[in-house]
Amino acid sequence: MPLSLSILDQSTIASGRGADEAIRETLALAKLADQWGYRRYWLAEHHNSASHAGTAPEILVAAIAATTQRIRIGTAGIMLPHYSALKIAEQFRVLEAIAPGRIDLGVGRAPGSDGRTAYALNPDAAQAADRFPQLVQDLMGWLGDGLPESHPFRMVTANPDIPTRPEVWILGSSDFGAQLAAYFGLPYCFAHFITDGRGSAEAMALYREGFRPHPATPGRLATPKGALAVFALTAATEAEAIRQFQSRALWRLSRDRGIYPPLPSLEEAESYPYTPDDLARIERMRARALVGAPEQVVARLREMAAAQGVEEVAVLTPCHDAEARRDSYRLLAEAHAALPMAAAA
Repeated sequence: MPLSLSILDQSTIASGRGADEAIRETLALAKLADQWGYRRYWLAEHHNSASHAGTAPEILVAAIAATTQRIRIGTAGIMLPHYSALKIAEQFRVLEAIAPGRIDLGVGRAPGSDGRTAYALNPDAAQAADRFPQLVQDLMGWLGDGLPESHPFRMVTANPDIPTRPEVWILGSSDFGAQLAAYFGLPYCFAHFITDGRGSAEAMALYREGFRPHPATPGRLATPKGALAVFALTAATEAEAIRQFQSRALWRLSRDRGIYPPLPSLEEAESYPYTPDDLARIERMRARALVGAPEQVVARLREMAAAQGVEEVAVLTPCHDAEARRDSYRLLAEAHAALPMAAAA
C-alpha cells in the first residue's frame, strides 16, 4: 500500500516572534497542506511551555476545519486525563458537524506539561492517568458505542446528535499505548520524534501481535492501522537542510536538560558556545535525524515505514524560518508524489 504523508504541528514558538504568530503560522500552513495533498493535519497539546503555543488543539482543529476542503484535521493529541471524557466527546461531535468525515481525535495519557501544571488542569491528575483505559472506553461510549448498563452516567447523552463520528487514535511513545490500541481495536501512532525511534519497532510489533479485530463495531478496526510521528526536515539541497537543522539541534540540547525555550534562530545556533560534549551529541542527533534533500528524506521515510509495517507517517518540522518550514513540507510532498515507490525500496 502506498505510504500516506501527514503533518504534526506543535505550533512552535520561534525566538524573536510571539506565540500569537506561531498560531497564525499553523493556520496558514494547514491551508497549504490541504493543497499539497497531505492526508492529515494534526495539532499537539502542550501547557506552561515557552516552546509551544498549542494549548487548545481542539480550537485550532475548528479553525482549520472551517478553512480547508479535503484534508483530515485532528489532534495528536488530546491529553485525556486532564479532562472529562463527556466534554471531549461533545467537542468532537461539534467538530464533526463542522467537517463531517474529516475529524481525527488522537488521545494520549502523557501530561504534555510538567507535573504541577497537570494538577492545575486536573487536581485528580495522578488517578486520572491511571484510569486512562476507562477514560478511553467512556469516550468511545459517548461517541457512539454506548455505555454499559452499570455505568453511573449511562443516561447522559453527548450532543450534538450527528450521523458521523471522529476517527479515534491512540498516541504514545511506549508499549502501553500500543497494547491499549490493540485491545480496543483502534489505530495507533507512535511518537518516534520523542524517543528518536527508540522502542518504536517494538511498540508497533506489540500492536500488530495483540490486535483484537472489531469488524462489526463502528469506530473500531478489523485490521491494525499504524502510523509514526517523526521529525523530518528537507530543503532544496542537503547542505541547506543541515544548516536549517541547527535550530532544532540547539533546542534539543536544551530539552534534554529539562529546559523548553523558544526555537532558536540560525544566528543564535551558529553563535552558541558549544562544548565538545554538545558537539558530539549534535553529531549523534544528525546521524539519526531525517534531514537532507527531498528525495533522500522521502526514501528514508518509506524505508522506515516499510520496516515497521505502517502505512502513514506524520511529519513534524519545527523550523525557525517560517518560509523554510513551508518549503520543507512542499518539497517533501512534491518528492513523495514524484518518486516511484520502487525507487525507495
